[in-house]
Amino acid sequence: MNTPPVTHFGRYRVVRELGRGAMGVVYLAEDASLQRQVAVKTLLLPEEENSAERRNLEARFIQEAKAAGGLNHPGIITIHDLGREGDWLYIAMELLEGTELKDRMQAGPMPIDEALDIAAQVASALSVAHARGVVHRDVKPGNIMLLAERHAKIMDFGIARMKSSDVRTQSGTMMGSPKYMSPEQVGGHPVDHRSDIFSLGVLLYEMLSGQPAFSAENLGALLNAIMRSPPTALTELRPEVPGSVDLVIARAMQKNPNERYQDAAEMARDLTQCRAVASRSRPVASAAPSSSDPYASTLAADSTQLIERPPEGLGLSPLFDSTAGLQRLLRNEAEPVPQKQPRVRYGWLGWAAAYLLAGMGAIAIAFG
Repeated sequence: MNTPPVTHFGRYRVVRELGRGAMGVVYLAEDASLQRQVAVKTLLLPEEENSAERRNLEARFIQEAKAAGGLNHPGIITIHDLGREGDWLYIAMELLEGTELKDRMQAGPMPIDEALDIAAQVASALSVAHARGVVHRDVKPGNIMLLAERHAKIMDFGIARMKSSDVRTQSGTMMGSPKYMSPEQVGGHPVDHRSDIFSLGVLLYEMLSGQPAFSAENLGALLNAIMRSPPTALTELRPEVPGSVDLVIARAMQKNPNERYQDAAEMARDLTQCRAVASRSRPVASAAPSSSDPYASTLAADSTQLIERPPEGLGLSPLFDSTAGLQRLLRNEAEPVPQKQPRVRYGWLGWAAAYLLAGMGAIAIAFG
């Protein structure tokens, strides 16, 4: 998009361009009033003032500002201002200095602790958005910024949907990034907050495995896989990932929204619990490890402590496994099965008693 030179948007003086996206250009700017640097996202509206395209773009841009602007959470980008400069619309927002998650993921599978930490932060932030009636609908690595000390922030609510929205998505229209779409998005059906939960499950899968949950040679095959095919179990691709994490991802990525987590806060709690258990069960360096399972050595020593004093953070969600179950999963053990007791067969005694009684009856009759 060729844009004319711009020096100011309202009170914000443009310093330089930061990047370009589907809906406009983002600039580094200075807020003269508060003497701070901000990011200014802009949109140049089409010239035809009464065109449907102009009205739709304007409504969607304003909706983005309202969606993110009404949220207050350390894991969601802060919106400062919304304005208009001629045919330009602009949003002044918090300037984030860090690394996009998509760039961090270029190095391959992420450490388990780091991936769980980021996913738990995102889930917590999404739960706040969902509670305010905002569905992001485009949860992906490019929309998450990693700041100092691994602090994650969700960005870009450009296609977010609000309960009281002036923008109506045409039935059958897909919006979002294909690899991270939920089955209902792929099918063009109405979506709710559980669509974001599915997308987060896909994102966590890729962070840990180093490969997409769904891939295909063309878009049609990709969308079909999202709707119908389960991904390869994460523990098959990376055996050191605790089985409890596989359970969380599997639940988040259920095709049927009713079978997923119904609340992103619940998913955040389970991820926090998984991270706490995995952190406590890291192996101690040893010249001769006692097991091929990197978690087995320390978990056995910590098992009593884990039962008596659960890991810090919120408790497990009602539908998740117990602490003992987590320990079994980390040790790759199956659910204990009660041993069957040998069954004493008393049938022959009954038949013997019956014959004895019958004989005694016959004798009584004979000598009666």
